[in-house]
Amino acid sequence: MNYKANLVTQKLETSLFQDIFTPQLSRLIDIFKKHNYELRIAGGAVRDLLLNMSPHDIDFATTATPDQMKEFLKAEDIRMINLKGEKHGTITCRIDEENFEVTTLRIDVETDGRHAEVQFTTDWQLDALRRDLTINQLFLGFDGTVYDYYNGINDLREKKVRFVGDAGERIREDYLRILRYFRFYGRISEVENNHEAETLMAIKENVSGLSNISGERIWVELKKILDGKYATSLVKVIYDTGVSTHTGFPQNGNLKELDIVYERSKDLKPSPITLYSALLSDEEDAAEAKNRLKMSNEELGLIRFIIKYRTLLPDENRLTWCQDSIYLEVPKKETKPTVERVKELLKYMGDSETLKSFSDWTPPKFPNLGHKLLERGVKSGPTLGKILIQLKEKWKESRYLYGEEELLEYAMKIKDKIK
Repeated sequence: MNYKANLVTQKLETSLFQDIFTPQLSRLIDIFKKHNYELRIAGGAVRDLLLNMSPHDIDFATTATPDQMKEFLKAEDIRMINLKGEKHGTITCRIDEENFEVTTLRIDVETDGRHAEVQFTTDWQLDALRRDLTINQLFLGFDGTVYDYYNGINDLREKKVRFVGDAGERIREDYLRILRYFRFYGRISEVENNHEAETLMAIKENVSGLSNISGERIWVELKKILDGKYATSLVKVIYDTGVSTHTGFPQNGNLKELDIVYERSKDLKPSPITLYSALLSDEEDAAEAKNRLKMSNEELGLIRFIIKYRTLLPDENRLTWCQDSIYLEVPKKETKPTVERVKELLKYMGDSETLKSFSDWTPPKFPNLGHKLLERGVKSGPTLGKILIQLKEKWKESRYLYGEEELLEYAMKIKDKIK
């Protein structure tokens, strides 16, 4: 569905809106007003305030160009930092330890689906047109007036997620917008699977463009999708539209396993990485995902841990197994269990009872006995190593209750038997 520009305004009068007015922001507003340039809040912060949510970040838009901002901010003795965004129209200024990102209104002159050459403008409507979704093209004046050019207020009220204007055009300006659509659908919509056919068609026709988007940017969006509502149904749409082929999902992702894991773990708040693991069959899938998505070693470690131990976790004495796993010695190529990884594995399995018991348990630390064993006549080298291995086994048998004295006493009993 295409929307023609039709300016609608609405007054926003909430305590959350009033809370954003710090002394530093008030000074910024006064400076722009003094130099006769318009300044408004832009995008996501406006959306969040309309949803009666406190915005995490506030971005600002202005009719002043970067050169004009630099000139009058310098005259007002305002410090400017991180000038790398200047060519895209963004100036970051710092007032009493508070940073403000202010971006000149702009239009995209030329895009390659990843980056855009921009031209500055003073037309708020043209800037709204270049934004991705109707709910993200809103502006907010400091008198509380919300400016809406493309039906965003109504779409937000009806919990609809739509592209501004022609969906295909918006996607071709930045192919990552395909994933942003799914992310915001999981955040805003109140209906699990009510996508407009025209939107899905535009996505299908443009999925190949995602191949040129960096893995890091894709991975950020995928984690947010998996962390939102309707994760399983959105992943199915991602497969149905061909988006999966270009975004680090395994070719034959285990959608059935994802459904099972999502249902049994949803009340336990699993990591999105834990949910993603359900789609992967083996280490080969994990390695391919790592290569495409450029995920961190820690993230890959969690995925490898879940893939290996989801079939090895016993049905009986599970808490004991989880506690013991923290002290497993594993080959370098394998993933070492940690408290957090074991917790995520239990979430994956939907085992809330063991998860609670394990979370309430503080893993004890094996005493540092090497120096004291040497003082008691134990030879260094292989003999010392073998004794320490046996002491750790004895410590484990005691359910980690033996302290330093008990372990040293046991060491003295066995030291002459170790060769």
